[in-house]
Order: sequence, then C-alpha cells, then structure tokens
Amino acid sequence: MSTEPLVIFTPSGKRGHFPAGTPILTAARQLGVDLDSVCGGRGICSKCQITPSFGEFSKHGVTVQEDAISEWNSVEQRYKDKRGLIDGRRLGCQATVQGDIVIDVPPESQVHRQVVRKAASDRTITMDPATHLYYVEVDEPDMHEPTGDLERLERALQEQWEIGSITADLKILTRLQTVLRKGKWAATVALHKSHKDEAHKVVEIWSGMTEDRIYGLAIDLGSTTIAAHLCDLRNGEVKASTGVMNPQIRFGEDLMSRVSYAMMNPGGDQEMTNAVRTAINGLTEAIATEAGIRPFQILETVFVCNPVMHHLLLGIDPVELGQAPFALATSESLALNARDLDLNVMNENAQVYILPCIAGHVGADAAAVALSEEPDKSEDLVLVVDVGTNAEILLGNKERVLACSSPTGPAFEGAQISSGQRAAPGAIERIEINPETKEPRFRVIGSDIWSDEDGFDAVIATTGITGICGSGIIEAVAEMRIAGLLDPKGLIGSAEQTGTSRSIPEGRTHSYVIHDGSAEGGPVITVTQGDIRAIQLAKSALYAGARLLMDEMGVDTVDRVVLAGAFGAHISTKHAMVLGMIPDAPLDKVTSAGNAAGTGARIALSNLGARVEIERIVREITKVETAIEPKFQEHFVNANAIPHATDPFPELAKITTLPDVSFNTGGSGGGDQGGRRRRRRG
Repeated sequence: MSTEPLVIFTPSGKRGHFPAGTPILTAARQLGVDLDSVCGGRGICSKCQITPSFGEFSKHGVTVQEDAISEWNSVEQRYKDKRGLIDGRRLGCQATVQGDIVIDVPPESQVHRQVVRKAASDRTITMDPATHLYYVEVDEPDMHEPTGDLERLERALQEQWEIGSITADLKILTRLQTVLRKGKWAATVALHKSHKDEAHKVVEIWSGMTEDRIYGLAIDLGSTTIAAHLCDLRNGEVKASTGVMNPQIRFGEDLMSRVSYAMMNPGGDQEMTNAVRTAINGLTEAIATEAGIRPFQILETVFVCNPVMHHLLLGIDPVELGQAPFALATSESLALNARDLDLNVMNENAQVYILPCIAGHVGADAAAVALSEEPDKSEDLVLVVDVGTNAEILLGNKERVLACSSPTGPAFEGAQISSGQRAAPGAIERIEINPETKEPRFRVIGSDIWSDEDGFDAVIATTGITGICGSGIIEAVAEMRIAGLLDPKGLIGSAEQTGTSRSIPEGRTHSYVIHDGSAEGGPVITVTQGDIRAIQLAKSALYAGARLLMDEMGVDTVDRVVLAGAFGAHISTKHAMVLGMIPDAPLDKVTSAGNAAGTGARIALSNLGARVEIERIVREITKVETAIEPKFQEHFVNANAIPHATDPFPELAKITTLPDVSFNTGGSGGGDQGGRRRRRRG
C-alpha cells in the first residue's frame, strides 16, 4: 500500500498517489484529468484554477487536513492582485500536494467541457476543437547554432508541449520575427490541427501571454437565410447567434431558379458567389460586435449548406447540379483558408471546414443533421425532416439510413406569402381560431401575451403587428382547416359558406383576415388563396419525399418524427400533422430539434472526432433521388389535400376531427356535411 498522498479529482473521480511536492497540474496530467493550461505551468494564464476541499469524505474514504496542499505563494498573490481570483481557488500549477487531498476542477478550467444540448436530446458535445492556444518561451538566435525563428518556435513547442511538426503561411512568417522580439522571445501561438494531417498549422501568434480568447463560427448557409453561431473555442459556449436573409434570393427564390440564372447569364454564378461572401463578411462583423469581440479573434469557421449553396460559396458554377446526373464538383469535406473564400473580416488566417455532401441534391446540411440527430444510432425507425427552402429528409435506424432532398420552396420561411416576413419582432408566430365564432387570437414575436389578453397593446406598442412568419403561416392554415374555413382541397370558403365576415372576396377567390390594422396606419394581414397554394406545394413536396423514403424502406408508418430547421422548434407538431407536412404518428412521438443543421455545424466546430465520424456516416447513407423517381409525382399530387387525399391519419383522428366541408361551386353552404365539430378550446 502506497504511503504517498492520495489525490482525488472531481467531478471525474480520477485518483492516484503522488509524492509530496507534486504540482496539482502535474498530477492532473498524469491521471488524464481535464485541467486546462495554456502557459505550461508558469502561473501566467490562470486557466488551471482548482478548488481544494477539506474535511471528511466518506465517499472517497479520506479525511483532508488544512495542510494537505501547499501554502498560498507569491505567484498566486500577484495573479490575484492583478486579475482577481475567486476565494478558495488556487492555481493548479503553483499549489502542490502535501497530503491526501480532494481537488475539484470547475467547469471553466476544463478544456473538454461538456455542453448539454437540451433542446434536442440529453446527448453531450465534448470539446476537442481543432484550434488551441499555447504559450511558449523560444530560444534566442545563436550565431554558433544558426536556425530560423520558425524552427526554434517548433523546437519550443516540441519541448514544452510535445507537439510535432508545424507549418506557417507566408502571412505568419512576415510577422514572426517582430512578434517574438517584442515579446522578449515569449509568445502565444494558435495552432490548428486537422484530423487528416499530422502537422499543426500556426494560424495566429501574439507577443508574450495574450488575454485574447479565440472563437469559431458555425454557419448554416441556407437558400433563404444564413444563420451563424459564434462559439468560444475553449469551452464551446455560444457567445452570440444571428442570421440574415441570403442576398442570392434576388437571383431566384429556389435553388433551380438560381441554377437557371447562372445558365442564362454569363458570369451569373460569380455574381451570386460575390453576394453571399459579402453577406457572410457582414454577418461576421455583426456577430463580433454583438459579442463584444474583435473579428480578428475568429480563427475558425465551419459551413453546412445544400449542394447549390456549397458550389456558389466555393465559386463553382452550379450548372451541373441543374441536370441529371446532378454531379458535384466534389462531395468530400473541404479544408480551406478563409482568404480563399474572400472572407476578409474574420482573421485572415482563419481555417474553414466544410462538411461533406451526401449526393447531388443532398448536401452538407443533411450531413450536419445526421451528425446532430444520429438516425444511424436509433433503435426505432425515425424520420428526420429539416424544414427549409430545400427540405432535407432522413429516414433510418441502426440498420440503414436513407436520405433525399425535396424542393419545398421558401413558403415555410414566410417568403412567397402575401403578408409573410422573416421571424422578427412584430411577426405573428402563433395563432388559434375559434371553430364556432371563427375569430382568431394570436401572439407576435416579442410578446408572451395573446392578442385577446389585457396588456397586449402595451407590449406590442414599439414593434406593432407587422406580418406573419413561417411558423405562423403553418398554424394559420392548419387552424383554418380545423375551424372549417378551409376545405380538404385547400379552398377558402366565402362569408356565406363559413359564417364569418373575416372571409372576404379577393378576385374569384377568398381571403381570411387575421388582423386589420388599417385604422392605425398598419397592415391588413390576411391568408390568401395564393398563400394556401404556396403552403400546399411546399408541404406536398415535403410529404412526397418522406413517402418515397418509406417506400424504399418498405414501410407505411414510422416510429418517430423529428422536425428540424431554423423554425423547427417553433412549429406546433399538431398543426404540422393537420397540414399533412409529415406522415401520421403519435403526437408524443413528434418532436422538434430546432436548427439541427446549425447544431451539427457546432458539433463539427467543437470536436475533431465528429469530423471523422460524419465523413464515415456520409459514405454509408443511401441516397434516393426524388427528381427521377416516378412515384414522387403521384405522392406529390395525393399530398396536395389537407391533410392527404388517400393516406389515413388515424393518430391525428384521435385528437381532432376535421370538418367535412367543400367550397367548390355547387358545394355545401358551409355546414359540417356530417362531420362532427371539434370541441371548442378554452
């Protein structure tokens, strides 16, 4: 039995015996405990803060005396005086083992801090990013042993951090000598390590010890919107999230219209490339300002995007994606420099990783969803639907995963809708329609109060009621169907047929008025027959894609449905079912995952192993091409009905009975035609 002091680390539970006088940081490293240090134990960086615990620990079988750790020293005092140190905290590189001791490693001192993604699952993301900071002290040049500054920097990294070979671009080399001499031969370097390359790449260097944090961007480059998360590369914390409309929308709202623009207009592809790169630069500036950091601190970016966006970001003409066999220039993952893509707001040496594409119309965004939602690890059959302008659909379990894309268009995101807008304060996001009075109540973004509740007007006084966003239009159409304002074919009834003056004539069709703000100079927000058609086309494409995968799998039902997409977390699962966006399933088995593609991008940004994993998974996914499958059109036509012309929805029937109405010329005047009315909600 060892007579040396026992050191126990929490929360990891790792333990070992060490000689008295061993630094806590050394003990942690030898046991593989997750304790950070950038300065290599010099007491400069304070990343190795620990909290010693004293007293009796029956769980661990030890009693810790006050003298079990070395006394407070001058290095710790200097650090506390200069930058502050929480009472009870010690620096792991300065405090030494003197007796049996229990040491707690706080979350901020853990390099591979686990980030729980509660919105979608209780799975954790372990931090192991490609880019790290290292403090080194470099030998001064010696005439008797002539070597270059880069070579001596490499030797210092080998000796002090056990890092192998390094490389550096010319941009770094031009600054290297000045930086080293200014820091009196001490420097902090940011090294990027690819999962495919043994050498580390120097992406930034500071004189002496820097207080700068380094950051990465996880960007979901969509057809309609570009969403970005700014993440601290040390602990994975999301410092800011923001999004902008994709400016390419002016060249065409859907992907094929953008491909057509490139075909019909010489140089059109370059126009679209320039537009999206400019938008990403603007987004980078905005997100850095929001987080209170300098764009210079952004050293890495991960992109996920569909194949057309992928090619246009890279500056590749997407013409081949507009015709069978839909060949990609490359489907492999890509590692690039930011300046290769003219991304000049972030650090000029920032590294870019683009996830692999699955096939010609199933891109890196679908790969990111697979990484986030892990259908390949599911025991039951799960359908994952990433709702967007171009929907990505995955169906599978541990045995097999299928994938396809479906051209839904931008209606689900509020585009192509008469009163549609992006999700911003003032947009209607939730709506309920009383099936008896046909009167609506709604909530707008920025307010927790419904429109028929006291205080609503005061809350929305600054934003007003400006339009309706994607989740709002989905709920509006579904609620109109539940309330008997809309028949299964998607026709809006007249005032006489529906019994409400909110059904107003519009040409040869009708519209339903949700809100009339004209008296105060505001908009009249309606759902038009054109809006219904746009939603029908979008949801039919979505459902047909899912049915195609189910045919391929040989099933008529799925066990679970996961709704992903930028507004996936905001879609009511019941309304999605009423609309017929997704196959029938028990409502408690339909969940939302929010922006799963963006989450996949964050996982790839945070963890090198995840990049290896998704590159493996992509090779194993079976691609189904909707464009050439003859049954797609049949499924599409049947899915035009709300919820569906032929497929039964027994689970939906358990929770609501849809009115059996018909508003064709010569149809019923608006009764239920034998269908039972839905019970009025409170």
